[in-house]
Amino acid sequence: MTNQLIDPQCSALLLIDLQEQLLPKIDNAQNVVAAANWLAGVASDLGVPIFFTEQYPERLGSTVDPVAQWIDSARCYTKMSFGWMREPEAAAAGLPRQVVIAGTEAHVCVLQTALGLAAVGHEVYAVADALGSRRPQDRELAMARMRAAGVVVVGAEMVAFEWLQRAGTETFRRVLPRLRAGWEVGGDHDG
Repeated sequence: MTNQLIDPQCSALLLIDLQEQLLPKIDNAQNVVAAANWLAGVASDLGVPIFFTEQYPERLGSTVDPVAQWIDSARCYTKMSFGWMREPEAAAAGLPRQVVIAGTEAHVCVLQTALGLAAVGHEVYAVADALGSRRPQDRELAMARMRAAGVVVVGAEMVAFEWLQRAGTETFRRVLPRLRAGWEVGGDHDG
């Protein structure tokens, strides 16, 4: 387990399998998407790189709107393995030391990716607000297992303020409207 703050200079956001055919089956999917989208907006505002995975997109579709607006095709990876670190291109992706993860399903692809990242030395932070599974109990079990493996479970706003580091800066003023809007369903979720 790490006691480090999340540093915008050595971290990335990894959004896992927020896909069209999967999300209708996810418990509380609207909130999961809203939190992931909001955090991606903050990452974009701060220049924190955003990576995406899509599990078997021929069957599960592409990343959903509005989260898809943040995709840079060079950082979007198709996978068949549940844990992205089992895919050959994962090692070459250039992920920094700290990886903030969110997505679906918490107990399958997110969990296996988190454990794989931790196994190769990354500090991994799982965003509880933006983790989803079909059954709430599977999401809870995934978070418990991640914690036991040294993954730090955090909230979306916690990540944003650690990335920001301080108030009163030009960067803070630029991100402030997004912070005020929040990520809850019904808030301003667009870029």
